Amino acid sequence: MTGGHGAGPREAAAESESICGTVVCSMDFLLLRGKFHKNSFQKSLSKLCIRENITATEGKRKQEGSFMTTKQTITENPAKTEKNKAETIRHMTQVSLGGNAVLSAFKLFAGVFGHSGAMISDAIHSLSDVLTTLIAWVGVKLSQKEADEDHPYGHERLECVASLALGVVLLATGLAVGKAGLQNIFSGEELAVPGAVALAAAVLSILTKEGMYRYTLYHAKRINSSAFIADAWHHRSDALSSVGSLIGIGGAMLGFPVMDSVASVVICVFIVKVAYDILKEAVAGMLDTSCGESYEHRLTEYISRQEGVVCVDVLHSRKFGNKVYIDLEIEVDGEQRLTEAHAVAEQIHANVERDFPDVKHIMIHVNPAEGTEAAV
Repeated sequence: MTGGHGAGPREAAAESESICGTVVCSMDFLLLRGKFHKNSFQKSLSKLCIRENITATEGKRKQEGSFMTTKQTITENPAKTEKNKAETIRHMTQVSLGGNAVLSAFKLFAGVFGHSGAMISDAIHSLSDVLTTLIAWVGVKLSQKEADEDHPYGHERLECVASLALGVVLLATGLAVGKAGLQNIFSGEELAVPGAVALAAAVLSILTKEGMYRYTLYHAKRINSSAFIADAWHHRSDALSSVGSLIGIGGAMLGFPVMDSVASVVICVFIVKVAYDILKEAVAGMLDTSCGESYEHRLTEYISRQEGVVCVDVLHSRKFGNKVYIDLEIEVDGEQRLTEAHAVAEQIHANVERDFPDVKHIMIHVNPAEGTEAAV
């Protein structure tokens, strides 16, 4: 025993085997000397080995009990987790709404008084962020409603609906910005040269929106919210569009006024690309899309290692909003009683939903292993 910890189950078993082996050798020697009767020798050896095996087993059970106690201690309280999630959502909403409202007002001012079409387009983009954040917040709040009689599987898909709405708004914004830029390029009218205030607004926008992107994405991944992840990418698209504004405004100030309108078209491309990605992910979450081969392979390996599982026959996954449903078929020993096979399935159900937090429910069908017959 070292460092205040008892020997592990392997060490205990090894020690038990060593003791039994030593006793066998000693008793063999005594038998040869005629000191022991053969039957007496066998009984003594059996009792000693059984006693040592019990000691090793108790050591293993104590260690496993200690492990389970530790695991239960570090498991978070579900009520506390939900409270933290609600607090995170509130903070992200406040940061996004406040930041976008101030930034869009400043960019609109800089675009109008700095004579920059690109900055006005950028301001419209930032203003759309206010709307999309509100959509994301409403979608997340609705998706957290408990299951009811009309919606026994819950409301998680409402977050996908929010992402769809967000994507549509982004797409419309991007196309409007692109249309305005192209009209300026092909109008043939003399284009105004932007002022320094528009250039300063572009630099400020890049720094602010990149910071908001990193903040929102970090916390959105923590709470596994597809709507707020989409909102984070909206911040990133705004930062990239401001890079386009910076290049366009700078080029116009250097004697190429058309660059300001070209920047508006570039901004349009960024916005439409982000809108496409958001819409694609939202549709995937509503169409029972598989979680992918790597996810299913990892889950299959995990289930195959569970006690009582002979093999995994079928495993299908499907997305349900930001949650996952699993349909599983496993083989167990066909000579087990129904209650024993059911216990295996119940243990797998509990373990999967504990160790894979994104799994909302797993449905398990039990098959008798090939070559065995079910017990009567």
